[in-house]
Amino acid sequence: MNSSKSVAALFSPFEYKGLKLENRFVMAPMTRSFSPKGIPGPNVAEYYRRRAENEVGLIITEGTLIEHPAAGADQNIPHFYGEEALDGWARVVREVHEAGGKIAPQIWHTGMARQKEKFPESDAEPIGPSGLSLTGERVSEPLSIEEINGLIRAYAQAASQAKKIGFDAVEIHGAHGYLIDQFFWEVTNKRTDEYGGDLVGRTKFAVEVIKAVRDAVGPDFPIIFRFSQWKPSDYQSKLAKSPEELKLFLTPLTEAGVDIFHASTRRFWEPEFEGSDLNLAGWTRKLTGKPTITVGSVGLDSEFLSLFTEGKGGQPANIDNLIERIEQEEFDLVAVGRALLSDPAWVSKIRKGNTEELQPFTREALKTLS
Repeated sequence: MNSSKSVAALFSPFEYKGLKLENRFVMAPMTRSFSPKGIPGPNVAEYYRRRAENEVGLIITEGTLIEHPAAGADQNIPHFYGEEALDGWARVVREVHEAGGKIAPQIWHTGMARQKEKFPESDAEPIGPSGLSLTGERVSEPLSIEEINGLIRAYAQAASQAKKIGFDAVEIHGAHGYLIDQFFWEVTNKRTDEYGGDLVGRTKFAVEVIKAVRDAVGPDFPIIFRFSQWKPSDYQSKLAKSPEELKLFLTPLTEAGVDIFHASTRRFWEPEFEGSDLNLAGWTRKLTGKPTITVGSVGLDSEFLSLFTEGKGGQPANIDNLIERIEQEEFDLVAVGRALLSDPAWVSKIRKGNTEELQPFTREALKTLS
């Protein structure tokens, strides 16, 4: 990978609401499934520490499960509840902080994406706003108001624990067809009460989760919210089909208490709407005034879904376009995923200009916590 531009903008400090970062790089949340029975062990702490030692400004952990019997889609995904799991996360925080890094957990419920066959010891049914799968098929009963209130409390409890343990921020996972996103999407949310309706009406569950998290962590603890237009069942899907609709969607979330938006796309360089070069993070920053994180195949020559659809890896790619965009303040932070899986020192190598030493991403990287 060659770059003709200075990387100085990517290594300028960032500060917002008490979150002070040494540079603009974020480790993107990536499910690893190396936490047997939901307990993150020393190997998980070492995995994150290695990235902090190599100058990743902010680490966002893999998705961690809130306390609900149907939250997970894999037995080895870490919990964010229970004494053993929380002790494991406390160790992760200590290791990252000792290495000079900052870290936020991503709190998560998979909703209707849960696959019962992966949990032979559990008979919990997948849950969602209307009990509909991502293809709109009936799987279970719609959530009751009592169940919704319980889920909101579980998100708040997880966020409270994050602050207590010593994390630097918390990210709420509202993207990629999981529970919160299932409330956003008209295909999976057919409710006719206050949690359904039009695009703004369908934000109510997320708004109440954000407000409950804010109450739990106080006014000064940063809340990051991750959202996406695309769904695993429909990569072309758009919750908001225009900037005007995106503003309608984002305004309630902003007012509820989001500090930083993490706008998930497959390819960061693609414009979100016709007539503008701005990507989703760029539009989000413009419309809300809040800092944003961009993400999507950063530093690689192929977008991340080709890993699954075509079995591809990814070679290091030129980052001049990324540098130009951050110099123009289109977005504030840059989340890196697969490139950091294969090469924990990716950020350090970029800063030093040692791009010839960058390791290409391969599927083998998914098999270990390197």
